[in-house]
Formats: sequence, C-alpha cells, structure tokens
Amino acid sequence: MSPAQWDTTSDPAGGLERAAAILGAFDPAHRELTLAALVARCGLPRSTTHRTAERMIRVGWLDKPKDRYRIGNRLFEISSLAPIRHELREAVLPFLQDLHTAAKTTVQLGVLDGAQILVVEKITGHRPMPMLSQPGGTIPAYCSALGRAILAYSDTGTIDAVLDGPLAARTPRTLTSKVAIVRELTAIPPRGWAIDREEGNIGVSCVAAPIFGPLGEIAAALSVTGPSQLVRADRIGPAVRLAAAAASRAYTTRR
Repeated sequence: MSPAQWDTTSDPAGGLERAAAILGAFDPAHRELTLAALVARCGLPRSTTHRTAERMIRVGWLDKPKDRYRIGNRLFEISSLAPIRHELREAVLPFLQDLHTAAKTTVQLGVLDGAQILVVEKITGHRPMPMLSQPGGTIPAYCSALGRAILAYSDTGTIDAVLDGPLAARTPRTLTSKVAIVRELTAIPPRGWAIDREEGNIGVSCVAAPIFGPLGEIAAALSVTGPSQLVRADRIGPAVRLAAAAASRAYTTRR
C-alpha cells in the first residue's frame, strides 16, 4: 500500500500530514505510546489516529508490540539513506572513534536544525550519560557547545533566528542573554573550540569544534561531553579541534 492510498475520502497530502502528526508524537521521552497517549500527543481524533496508525503499521512506518505503538523498522532503514546521516556520519565516524578512545568519555556529532542541534551520532562506551540526547534527538543550540561551535561560523541571520527566541535557563549556569552568548561566540574562532560549562546539565561539561564543508561553509560540529572534572577545555580542547579539522578534510574529499 502506498501513502497515497491511505485515505480515499481525502487528498493524499492530508494523509501524509496525519502521518506526520503521528510520527511527531514520538520523541526520546516517548518512544512507545498507547493509543490514548498517541491521540493526546498528535492532536488528531481518536478514530483518525487509530485508522492512520494501523495503515502506517502495514507499510512499516510504525510497529505495535502488544498494546503500544512505536517507530517501525522501515523508517530506520530509510533514515540511513539521508545524505546528512550517511555522508557526514561515514566521513566523521573514524575521527569520533579516535576521539572517544583518547577522551574516554562521550563524543557526539551534531548539525544545526532550526534553533536546535540534531544529534547525528553518539559514542558513549563505558561511561553512559542517560541525560544526553540519543542519535536523532535534539538539544538547544544556544546553550550547547555543539550549537555554539556551529553558530560561531554562521551568518547573522542564522544567529539571530536562534538567539531571538526564548533562552530558558536549563541550569543556574545557563547563559540566557543574547549579548553574553554572542560574546561567547566571538571567542570561539581564535581558540578553535566552544565550551558548555554545565549549562545543559549540572556536573556535565562539553567542548566542541566545527566541521566545514567543501566550500568552507559550516556543516556540523563534534564534541566531547562528560563529567566536569574530566572534561576540561584547556586539556581536551586541542584534541577536539584537531579531530574536527581532520573530519572536515575527510568530509570535503567525499563530496
């Protein structure tokens, strides 16, 4: 069954919008949902939700073990074909692995997605940090080292789009002033890395560096994240910067 055949009583675009609403109900904190929870989170009528979800199961977009819906394997297979997932991840992954071996704590790869950082890859090893986003999850760009490493090399319009919105204090150490964040951004290019000092989670610090594309444009960032006593910018910053530079060269030559 193709998506265009889902609902013969309305246009195919409407069926896709309903499917998108259902998929949008899932996030890292809501990986499995009962029908009632799915209805509450997607905002569609119960009958529409049930009918659309059952059709999504048939095409592999959803799965339903027992009484809970979850994302289906077919979407995982499709997502691996996305250029940002495939080309960028494949180019950068060896350098993430080397950095993880050296740092012995979590490393991440992220790209800017609106005002958020989309986590493309993450390696945790023996020190898992469950408060961090998993691949496919998002974190705010304004208060993360990944976000700042990208924003420091972005145009003014992109920076304004991120910093003109609400800047909530995630911890007592979160910078919530646009002026203060811009000042932080200007300090990044001279040293080559960005810093998050417990701004997203108390006790957790992060150091990130930018990855550039073939035209010298900012494409992504990679980071080392871990307990603040272990992740010190003066010690880990140069290694992060070198890993990002090597990843940039590898990414550029693949395209």
